[in-house]
Amino acid sequence: MSYLDGLNENQKAAVVQSSGHVRIIAGAGSGKTRVVTSRIAYLIDEVGVLPYRILAITFTNKAANEMKERIGRMLKDNSGGVNISTIHSFCVRLLREDIHLLGYPRNFTIVDADDQKSILKEAYKMYGVEVKSYSYGNVLSYISNAKCAGIDPEDALSIANPYTSEYVKAQVYGYYQTRLQAMYALDFDDLLLVARKLLKSNKEVRIKWQNRFDYIHVDEFQDVDKIQYDIIKYLVKETTALCVVGDPDQTIYTWRGADVNIIMNFEKDFDPCKTIILNENYRSAPSILNGANSVIKNNKNRIEKDLYTNLPESHKIVHYSAMEDALEPAWVADQIQKNYQSGTLYKDMAVLYRSNYLSRSLEKQLLDNHIPYKIYGGVRFYDRAEIKDSLSYLRMLIHDNAAIDLAFKRIINVPKRSIGNKSVETMEEISHRENCNLYEVLKNHEVCRGKAAASAKAFIELIEKHRSLVSVMSISMLLENLLEESGYLKMLEEEKETERLENIKELINDIEIFEENNSDGTLDEYLQQIALYTDKEETDKQEVVQLMTIHAAKGLEFDTVFVYSMSEGIFPSEKAVSEGGRTALEEERRLAYVAFTRAKRQLYISDARGYSYVMDSVKRPSRFINEIDENCIEHYGMIQETMPMPAMIASSEEPINAAPNAQNNISRLRKGDLVTHKSFGDGVILDTSKGVWTIAFSNKFGIRKIAANHPSITKK
Repeated sequence: MSYLDGLNENQKAAVVQSSGHVRIIAGAGSGKTRVVTSRIAYLIDEVGVLPYRILAITFTNKAANEMKERIGRMLKDNSGGVNISTIHSFCVRLLREDIHLLGYPRNFTIVDADDQKSILKEAYKMYGVEVKSYSYGNVLSYISNAKCAGIDPEDALSIANPYTSEYVKAQVYGYYQTRLQAMYALDFDDLLLVARKLLKSNKEVRIKWQNRFDYIHVDEFQDVDKIQYDIIKYLVKETTALCVVGDPDQTIYTWRGADVNIIMNFEKDFDPCKTIILNENYRSAPSILNGANSVIKNNKNRIEKDLYTNLPESHKIVHYSAMEDALEPAWVADQIQKNYQSGTLYKDMAVLYRSNYLSRSLEKQLLDNHIPYKIYGGVRFYDRAEIKDSLSYLRMLIHDNAAIDLAFKRIINVPKRSIGNKSVETMEEISHRENCNLYEVLKNHEVCRGKAAASAKAFIELIEKHRSLVSVMSISMLLENLLEESGYLKMLEEEKETERLENIKELINDIEIFEENNSDGTLDEYLQQIALYTDKEETDKQEVVQLMTIHAAKGLEFDTVFVYSMSEGIFPSEKAVSEGGRTALEEERRLAYVAFTRAKRQLYISDARGYSYVMDSVKRPSRFINEIDENCIEHYGMIQETMPMPAMIASSEEPINAAPNAQNNISRLRKGDLVTHKSFGDGVILDTSKGVWTIAFSNKFGIRKIAANHPSITKK
């Protein structure tokens, strides 16, 4: 057989380029894995390169195994000896041979995630750190970032401000490193860092490894960081042929070290170099591909390429713009059901979103519609720690022994209050003896001493104060006050837990929706309603719709894809763009490109014009929607004043009527005007700027921000 059979001209050129350095720019769905494996097979079978003189580096075990299987099928008995592995596995191999030169035994220990947590538990015990205040994941991320930035524990301590969370984490970092060194152990970051150190500092080691390979291939090169790139460069000598494969338009991991300029500047670092562009897409229908092309071409820092496809057209991209938040998840669920009834399996459909907090309203809708789903690589909204903590604070206000005991044990030391396990055990003994709940024991018995006693008193005062407000204050205001006065929000802010804070804001938004739809609804009723969602069992079946962030979707593909909540400020992320400027905006656009190109047959995009509690503003469609070629997309729902759109396209559904121009309504209502809300009652306008009405209602509901022109508001 010929390894060139079935390849297009550019793919063939990439396979047969057997001399010099090669940069393959492989667009989404362009068959890059087939090209890399065919190239390796061609080098062995046609050029005569010995298999063990070839090294191929990937970044996941799945990709490495797939490459091995493909080459095995191509070469059969001749495939043995090709070095195919993740970069971490390669570094382990290098270190097993040469780490003794740094004073480590060759049989050094590699610590996994469970080992890391065990070491952190020791450190937490030594320094009195509570895991609920400093999650293992957050501290391990801190340690990893410090290591990769070249900051050792001593430096971390010296630059951290005492009595802050950074100082606590620096102390734990020091203990962690000391324990690793005592055990002659390395974590995953160390595998790369120590391998780089060996190659850089020891010329003999560097030459030895350079002499082992004539051809080096690196897959997913757009995701390489500086440490990985240094290792690769140290392996290349004058006669080595380096072939890298990647797509700058799919660089979406800069937050974990990836640098798009590495692949962009590759020709300068390895001159001479031949660049080959794979631009035929074998995955997506023409409208999807052309729509993605029209968006990504707005980026400046990229290699020009227009993907094309010879696949038949299926459907244009469908964009739905809802007049209010509740209509968007309802529409998505309805489209999923229609696709399923038309023969598309649930497992062939995915909903992608920019941030995890966006799954909340969608999950509720899917559960209500009995659509099976699974959060891919994540946790369901109501199962997230900060959501459980917040609901536990609310449950403390309800007089129910069982509910209070569970809630009490969850949040008594979140944030840290120095009330140890021994004190809780004592409370449990008294609780069983006197047949009362743990909170009553804390309130009526002196079970804490010293600092813990003061913290216990403050906790009791917090709960008693808010119990007295349950009948006169809205649930959302109760929760905001509880989390503020308890120090919970401050704890997350100090930890820079942006995503967890966003989730809490989304929970408050959920409560406000409940209050709006149930003006007489009680706290007990809300908690009972939430229990209906938290008690739902997560299905382990494969026949489920997959919900995931766009970052998690990289490398995956689905027949039908929904890109959900594509609103300006959410996607592109206002926070990312405000901090990173044009560079960050271009990465957000690459993220949109990745999202669109996950779809094979049908792509749906949705947004809603409701008020965003997370962004503190009214939502409008993402600028990326406006960048899609109008020949590739159909618009449904609310006609937006903020972006040009074609006339409403007829559909089998009744389209939502466009609302009157919001600006006219703002001029109709002025500061000081009296209004009535269908659920919150009478109020007075405080502000009408930015398409938002800020209205002061009764003490129970307080100040609310409501999207201008919302039908629930009438002028008195």
